[in-house]
Amino acid sequence: MKVVTTRAELADALAAPHRRRAVVMTMGALHEGHLSLVRQARELADQVVVTVFVNPLQFGAGEDLDRYPRNLEGDVAMLADAGAQVVFAPEVSEVYLEQPVVTVSAGAIGERLEGAHRPGHFDGVLTVVLKLCHLVQPDVAVFGQKDAQQLIAVRRMVADLDVGVQVVAAPIVRDTDGVALSSRNAFLDREHRVTARALYSALQAARHAVEDGADGGGARRAAEAVLAAEPGLVVDYVALVDPTTAQDVVAGHRGPALLALAARVGSTRLIDNVMLDLPE
Repeated sequence: MKVVTTRAELADALAAPHRRRAVVMTMGALHEGHLSLVRQARELADQVVVTVFVNPLQFGAGEDLDRYPRNLEGDVAMLADAGAQVVFAPEVSEVYLEQPVVTVSAGAIGERLEGAHRPGHFDGVLTVVLKLCHLVQPDVAVFGQKDAQQLIAVRRMVADLDVGVQVVAAPIVRDTDGVALSSRNAFLDREHRVTARALYSALQAARHAVEDGADGGGARRAAEAVLAAEPGLVVDYVALVDPTTAQDVVAGHRGPALLALAARVGSTRLIDNVMLDLPE
């Protein structure tokens, strides 16, 4: 495995013979969820590139960029075991040669849910994703379903801007207690970790409600009831949206729908989601 930090080194590493190239884009502080993306990329391509880059453009006012966990040495060791061939870990000045004037807008997708709480976040995400696609030139890019709104935005950008890459969604990886794996989980103490389980319980309640014949409104209310019963949570939103647009589904919607939620546990903000198939 090659670890490179500059555009020139990346170009040299990518010159290795290959039939199909996959990329997994991360901000480091890797865990099993990230590694599952790498392993899925290995099934889809014979050359796997993992980017490790804490992107300043997707951090908003009040979000501590310097507080984001970093452990490149540990990340590299895990990626070697997972089968990555190239790790691109550039400095900010290597990705943004100048302060960007032209950036990508997420449009209506980026204005609600996570975007409403983090204005400009998805514009920053899409800008760096597009730049990394240009630098890596992948055939396929693997993203996690846990960041569902990000996945929706990336897919729309790829379609709207004719980016020649196949976007593949990897399933959410959960710990034994149901909590979705996230770099932010490192900030949870023991008590907060117990509280965080309520997010998965809420999603399970919604899924069971649909299995019992509930419509979208019933599923959302089932999730809200579970969250409301947990006093340690501060809920930001519970939303039932179209999985291709991130916009609220209309009353009477049938078929696929994404139930997404976000809540604060202490000082840590967590997100989670589940796909539902609303019945006739």
